[in-house]
Amino acid sequence: MEPQSDNSSAAPAGSGDKLLFWACFIALIATAFGFIVRTQIIGEWAKEFALSETQKGQINGAGLYPFAISIVLFSLIIDKIGYGKAIAFAFICHFASAITLITAKGYTSLYIGSFIGALGNGTVEAVINPVVATLFAREKTKWLNILHAGWPGGLVLGGVLSIFLGDTALFGLNAWQTKVGLIFLPVIAYGILMSFCKFPVNERVASGVPYREMLQEVGFLGALIAVAMIVGELGNQFGLDQTVQLIIGGVLSLGYGLYTRSLGRPMLIFLFLVMIPLAITELGTDSWITDLMGPSMQALGIQAGWVLVYTSLIMMVLRFFAGPIVHKLSPLGLLATSSVLAACGLVFLSKADGAMIIVAATLYGFGKTFFWPTMLGVVAEQFPKGGAMTLNTISGIGMLGAGVVGGSLLGYLQDTKVEQSLNTDKPAIYAAVRGEAKTSLFGTYTPVEDTKVSSLPAADQQLVRDVQGQAKKDTLLNVALFPCVMFVCYMILILYFKSQGGYKPQILVTEKEEEDIMMGGVAAPSEL
Repeated sequence: MEPQSDNSSAAPAGSGDKLLFWACFIALIATAFGFIVRTQIIGEWAKEFALSETQKGQINGAGLYPFAISIVLFSLIIDKIGYGKAIAFAFICHFASAITLITAKGYTSLYIGSFIGALGNGTVEAVINPVVATLFAREKTKWLNILHAGWPGGLVLGGVLSIFLGDTALFGLNAWQTKVGLIFLPVIAYGILMSFCKFPVNERVASGVPYREMLQEVGFLGALIAVAMIVGELGNQFGLDQTVQLIIGGVLSLGYGLYTRSLGRPMLIFLFLVMIPLAITELGTDSWITDLMGPSMQALGIQAGWVLVYTSLIMMVLRFFAGPIVHKLSPLGLLATSSVLAACGLVFLSKADGAMIIVAATLYGFGKTFFWPTMLGVVAEQFPKGGAMTLNTISGIGMLGAGVVGGSLLGYLQDTKVEQSLNTDKPAIYAAVRGEAKTSLFGTYTPVEDTKVSSLPAADQQLVRDVQGQAKKDTLLNVALFPCVMFVCYMILILYFKSQGGYKPQILVTEKEEEDIMMGGVAAPSEL
């Protein structure tokens, strides 16, 4: 499968552009399917393959951080090889990932399958973000929000299908294998649609901005952030010495800096750093939300997966109506408001019981809705010369933040909280259920082994489960610190723009628009 070659230009949207937009939308749904299905079956994997909480977090992380590898690498070459070849690569990755996971035999194959799927996800976003930003160059934040309604839309659709499948086994597969197979539905759909699409020339290319100038927007500091996180995670997975990691990361970053002769745009570097807590707040928490809310939801007799489906439904609906909200608050005002709502929602979730969990989840859902696409919109509007590179690098750094830091951090916090609580209050029980010490990015920890817990008397089993449940809720409270930091950062940016006369998008003028202006005409913005 390979779409038609990139031989069209950025023009007012017609029927072909409508098809392209919805093909991009469905491709994003496919990326969400893999994510939501993993959250629904990670518990089953843990039981079948004896995974610790941190190993579960590492698998969740493998489903996120490789996204950055493919999105950054393709951003460097996508204007040269074309969007068609990139989306074909994503299609192959999604197929290979599903097959690897369905045939998995343990932690390693689960990790590899999740890794390949994340490479496909990153490649999808390397295509769809610059494509939509080019199609709607005058309303980037609005249309990127609408595009990214596909992510929660996929979470809702995939989540509902996964929950309703329950223990159903089809086509000779077991129940969790059947759920993994759900990803074939949107993957085949976007593969067929993309085959009939023609892609626009990127806004940066159409405006005649040189390749090196695009890279200069990110500069040495931006490259350093992305490269350090990628090399660090790959080094940890392949057992590379930290000195070797520093050398590899330093050489790659320095090479980028010498080629571009730029440190990077200061505001862009600032946004890159803010993207890390943003991604942990949204995707890091979403990776764990089913597991974190399990004990509380079970008390209500409701499957925990419905929490993520419900908050995703809120996101999907609100993102379709992002235009008027962005117009009213401005992109940065919307991000600051969202940070407050997300922080309050996470605190509320950590304390809520019973029906109040739904109220807390609603608040959290409202808070996280506009984070990701609005950040993309701000970068696209303020740094259009960066083309695909700036737009996709911030997505890559976000996935690195969620995958390298967020996924493992939330698992590590749970393991250590349970360890500390049991070792302090019930040392005899802790001695009976403790496993072997393990090492993670955040240090050494000693997990509790479920098989040993199952061998305890019923009262002691319940005590351990209660401690684990409290650790999960405490972890949500810890995560609430991240949106608080984000709020401060957005207020700094709001005050900066206020001192400059207000927030205004930067518009690149294409050669065609220059001709129209010279002749007294004005090129109309694209609309679906």
